Amino acid sequence: MAAREELEIVTLQYPPYEYKDSGTVKGIAVDIVKEAFRRIKYPIRIEVYPWARAIKKIKMGDADAIFTAFKTPDRELFADYSNEILLNQVVSLYTLKKSTIQFDGDLTKLARYRFGIIRKVSYGEAFDNALDKGIISFTMISNSGESNFQMLILGRVDIVVSNRYGAKYILTDLGSLNEVKELHPPLQSIPSYIAFSKKRKLTRVRDKFDKGLSEMKKDGTYRKIIDNFQMHDIEKVKNLM
Repeated sequence: MAAREELEIVTLQYPPYEYKDSGTVKGIAVDIVKEAFRRIKYPIRIEVYPWARAIKKIKMGDADAIFTAFKTPDRELFADYSNEILLNQVVSLYTLKKSTIQFDGDLTKLARYRFGIIRKVSYGEAFDNALDKGIISFTMISNSGESNFQMLILGRVDIVVSNRYGAKYILTDLGSLNEVKELHPPLQSIPSYIAFSKKRKLTRVRDKFDKGLSEMKKDGTYRKIIDNFQMHDIEKVKNLM
């Protein structure tokens, strides 16, 4: 395939990691990705799509890279993952504070409940296996975390699966932080990556990206980006109190 003047990077609406606000793509992961590509002097354009569509664009070679993606055997067939971890994400189960649902780490005990999940999103080996084996079978599938938590608040699902920081951010925006609780223990702490379309033959770009991201981690830029967003999130929560 012909090379593009700028790399087409796709992602999903998943605040605070990546999201579109007033026509601008923002987020923790967005800032990290932009800085890494700036360092290796590759112009990029980031677009937000429903996750299933974003994955398809990588598979077909209609886009160059995707983030933040968990690593799965199926995806590795069509995507070259970065070696450097983009972000670690703690994935947990969430339910209403008034709910009596409890979790001890055994998903089989939750089989009768309705789960809210995002279309084509991986939630890590533990939950993905429970879906594949039919242990978890009652699911409501949407295109965003916001939709899932809205369904939870309206009583249309019993449990939402989400990364911890994203859940806090979304619930703060919805004004529902005090209505929902995280179940313990968390499902998994999972590394997420940027992954490049194998059809675009971008292994060399992937390797350069790894170098740029590694430099960011060493010189403190990576940590500063994350800390800046954490402070912003704290201020949002304070403003609602």
